[in-house]
Amino acid sequence: MKKTIFYLSLVLVPMVAGCAAEGVKPSEKLQAFPLSSVRLADGPFKHASEVNDTYVLSHNPDRLLAPFLKDAGLQPKAENYGNWESMGLDGHTGGHYLSSLALIAASEGNREAYERLDYMLDELARCQEANGNGYVGGIPGGKTMWEEIRNGNIRANNFGLNDRWVPLYNIDKLFAGLIDVWNHTGNEKAKKILIGLSDYFVGVFGNLSDEQLQDMLRSEHGGLNKDFADVFQITGDERYMVMAQRLSHKFILDPLLQGEDRLSGLHANTQIPKVIGFMTIGEMSGNEDWKRAADFFWHTVVNNRSISIGGNSTYEHFHPADDFSSMVDSRQGPETCNTYNMLKLSRALYLSSGNLEYIDYYERAMYNHILSSQHPEHGGLVYFTPMRPQHYRVYSNPGETFWCCVGSGIENHAKYGELIYAHDRENLYVNLFISSELIWAEKGVKVSQETWFPEDAKSTLTINLEQPSEFTVFVRHPRWNDKAPLTVKVNGRKVRGSSAPGEYFAVTREWKDGDKIEISLDMYAYGEYLPDNSPYMSILYGPVVLASSDGDYRLDGLVADGSRMGHVAHGPLVSREDVPVMLASEGDWDGKLVPVEGSPLTFKASGLFYPEPEGGIELMPFYRVHDARYTVYWNVTTKEEFDTMKAEIEEREKALQALETATIDFVQPGQQQPETEHNFKSMDSENGVHQDRHWRHARGWFSYELKDSDKEAAILRITCFGQDGGRNFDILMNGKLLATVNLDGSKGDTFVDMDFEIPAEILASNKDGKFEVKFVAHPGSIAGGIFGVRLMRNN
Repeated sequence: MKKTIFYLSLVLVPMVAGCAAEGVKPSEKLQAFPLSSVRLADGPFKHASEVNDTYVLSHNPDRLLAPFLKDAGLQPKAENYGNWESMGLDGHTGGHYLSSLALIAASEGNREAYERLDYMLDELARCQEANGNGYVGGIPGGKTMWEEIRNGNIRANNFGLNDRWVPLYNIDKLFAGLIDVWNHTGNEKAKKILIGLSDYFVGVFGNLSDEQLQDMLRSEHGGLNKDFADVFQITGDERYMVMAQRLSHKFILDPLLQGEDRLSGLHANTQIPKVIGFMTIGEMSGNEDWKRAADFFWHTVVNNRSISIGGNSTYEHFHPADDFSSMVDSRQGPETCNTYNMLKLSRALYLSSGNLEYIDYYERAMYNHILSSQHPEHGGLVYFTPMRPQHYRVYSNPGETFWCCVGSGIENHAKYGELIYAHDRENLYVNLFISSELIWAEKGVKVSQETWFPEDAKSTLTINLEQPSEFTVFVRHPRWNDKAPLTVKVNGRKVRGSSAPGEYFAVTREWKDGDKIEISLDMYAYGEYLPDNSPYMSILYGPVVLASSDGDYRLDGLVADGSRMGHVAHGPLVSREDVPVMLASEGDWDGKLVPVEGSPLTFKASGLFYPEPEGGIELMPFYRVHDARYTVYWNVTTKEEFDTMKAEIEEREKALQALETATIDFVQPGQQQPETEHNFKSMDSENGVHQDRHWRHARGWFSYELKDSDKEAAILRITCFGQDGGRNFDILMNGKLLATVNLDGSKGDTFVDMDFEIPAEILASNKDGKFEVKFVAHPGSIAGGIFGVRLMRNN
């Protein structure tokens, strides 16, 4: 997340200089306080937490438990929820629900959350007892499948295992939920179920060779390696650590050990939990190489692949680090699950090192991606956050939508207290400026933090003690506070000390009951380019990303229904030539952002954008923009350049709009969600990335279901690579031959669209609004590679 930065001369709160601190240094090994020790006070995070409570508790536990009872041969008390909970990922939300209830119970002492936990655990224990072997899960046909795996019958691809949709990822959510319940509430039933489940899988996976396990791990599996490391920490049983190490995916680990970034084209959120596992195992086992691999991954993703809000990836995949064009083109921007997991990794790295660069990222991502991903009224949760100018986000519906980002989302807003404070054996660390109360029971200390940060650039800590005590309070000096000193006062008197951005300001004294620490911060506006230094800039004020709210034109599907891809904002794209550009250059920003009186962190831009709409453009914190289109990144140029390239932009946008209008359905081969959405099936098929584009081919066959509910189809378009040769295959639609394709490699180093008119006989076979499109290799040949499949109207 280190980009070229331009500063705006807009310092509103002048600071007072300090002098050098002596002696006391922060520890390199820290501990987080348990969530039960921190209570949020009034402010945006407490509000988000309360809205999340309502959202979570609106769910019927019996419906979430139904997949588990069915798989155990027991009568469910209610039917499954729909959406992803009835499409093959049945039960995955149940694991997240356990985690969320545990977090709510710990962070708030919520009695209903404790009661629901007890009920969920009683029912899961009943399922485990009925299975009789330690297993419990909601995966359809899971018991049969795991026995296939035990016997070495492994049919793995990136997004499936033995004809099920990512069952390893699914069971990981249950593991993680049980672990969270134990760690946050100490519930013995959760521990008993967890150990039984762990022993079952030690038996299943322990029966496989390392080669078989690594083959299995091609399928998305969440953080299974971390799960077993956590069970080792809970029990001390070395079998679980051995299994954690064996379940670590070498395809990802080995390049990281060598300091190599091979992430482009990979499904982003599949990889991040694996790396959290590498870090956890390295920390528990003392393996510094694995910890360095995790740290290298973090720096690669944060510095080279993340945008200003802290998110990463488009279409769920890591795009090339030197080409962020898809970030500003796509309606499928950063996925919330990615940032959820990057915050987990940041937390682990911070506690292991005490390095505040992890907290700087944590703060940035928490304010601008996580907080913004929840609707502040109805609590709906966001999957994709598009960075395409003047597009919008879609929110979940508690009874209808059960995406992965709903599962992680109901955890995100229940644990804002986890890193506000940290401690070593003697001293306190203040990391985040969030209104809250800390009880440090072991020291007999209570700390109350009063702040309206970021709306007000200051915070006050009141320390209450049972008896006077000497220790050090380390106050974080944020990296964004780099133009003026951090000012700290105790009981109204300025502390003699200083700190550099990215370090702690240390205050050591014998503290007495009622002592107050006043912290004054310096916030100003600045611009930050995309990591590839392409001409797109985001504006920040301190750690807060500013955005424009661009109206409510065609917010189609704003609150999602239960459809398979309802999490995507399918409304029309705004043509890029209609979006203002930013006129900015270093040192030329004075007076261009004017604070709006009575609206904290809101500014009116003057002379900064072109063409400037009547009334100018108002910028506000992105986390406040909801139910609207928005812009976070602006193209930076001059009036003359914009006028010159406007015709080119208009032509390109018209072509894009025409393609969208003509398209009935599209599937991107080789990407998880598009393939899953289109009922992907295959025999002897592979996928990969070439020239930054995903492909799939097969020595056997592969197929998709494309939707044509209004019976408008006229053309099937496939995209191939011009230099692929010696590949002969048939294309079938609903079992009927559409075309035979012979790729001879003669089209050059480019991608080639091939259009096939669909004959009336095949069109007539559309009986249920779908076409099965199947690519079948000729004997001894290959079908594909196919880089795109598009069903089109005859426009």
